[in-house]
Amino acid sequence: MTLKIQEITKQFGRFTAVKQLSLEIEKGSIFGMLGANGAGKTTTFRMILGLIEPTAGEITWDGKPIGYTNSAQVGYLPEERGLYPKLKTGEQLVYLARLRGMDKADAEKEAKAWLERFNVPEYWDKKVGDLSKGNQQKIQFIASVIHKPELLILDEPFSGLDPVNVELLKNAVHDLRKEGTTIVFSSHRMEHVEELCENLCILQHGEAIVKGKLKEIKRSFGKKNIVIHADYDLSFLKEYPGVVKMKEVTEGVHLQISKEEDARLILEDTVKHGFIRKFELEEPSLQDIFIEKVGARYE
Repeated sequence: MTLKIQEITKQFGRFTAVKQLSLEIEKGSIFGMLGANGAGKTTTFRMILGLIEPTAGEITWDGKPIGYTNSAQVGYLPEERGLYPKLKTGEQLVYLARLRGMDKADAEKEAKAWLERFNVPEYWDKKVGDLSKGNQQKIQFIASVIHKPELLILDEPFSGLDPVNVELLKNAVHDLRKEGTTIVFSSHRMEHVEELCENLCILQHGEAIVKGKLKEIKRSFGKKNIVIHADYDLSFLKEYPGVVKMKEVTEGVHLQISKEEDARLILEDTVKHGFIRKFELEEPSLQDIFIEKVGARYE
C-alpha cells in the first residue's frame, strides 16, 4: 500500500495554501513533513484524510481516496487537542475505538495495554480534563493508534511532552513502523525527524523546496560541521578560510565549513595553539539545512 500525492493544490479564495505538491510514501516507512508555521503541512494532512478537498490534484491510499469506506485503516493525531475533557480516559478511548470498528472487549484490552505501556494505568478512571497537557497528549496518541491503523498521520506528536515522554512516544512510533504501519508526521524539532525518518519534505509557502532521502539531502548540501572543545580562545577561526559560520559554546566552538577538505587545515592550525579536548567532523544537521533553505529559525 502506497500513499500517493499527485500534483495537489489547495486554494482558499486568492490564497494558495498548497501548490502542486507530489509525494509518494511507501508502506511501512516513516516520512517527515517539515515547514514553518503556515507552510501548508496541516492543510496537506487534512487533504490526505479527506477532511477538505484539493482544488486540484489527487491523493490515494492503496489506489483509492480516503473516505468513509477505508477511514478505519487510518489514524490521526491532530496538533490541536480534541478529546472530551469531562469524559473519563478509559470510556473515551473505548468510545473512539468503537467508532473505528473495534468491539468493546478488544477496545478495553488495547486501551489498558497502552496505558500500561505509557506508565499511566491509573488514568483509566480519571477525567481527561484533569490531566496535564503532556498526559493529555499521550491519551490522544493512544486514541489515534488503538485501532491499529495501516496509515498514521501525526501532526506535532511530541508537542508539550517532557524528554522522558518524548522517548516513550518515539519508541512507540518505531514499534508501529516495525509492525508495518505507514507513518507521516510533522515536527518543529529537527532532531526528532533526523532520528525517525529516512525520507522527508520541507514545505515553504505550500511548495516542496526540498524532498527525498535524508542521507541524499545531507550529501547534496555539501557543507560539514566541526565541533572543537579547547581551553583557549578559538575566536581566530571565525575569519579562517572555508569557515561559513561559527557559534561559540561553553566548551569551545561549532563551525560550519564549506567542504570537508577544510577540516584538515583547521585541525593542523588549531593544534599549534594548544591542547584540543575534542575535534569532531560531522554531517550537516537537518536544522542547518532547514535554516539555509527556509530562512526561518526555531526556538
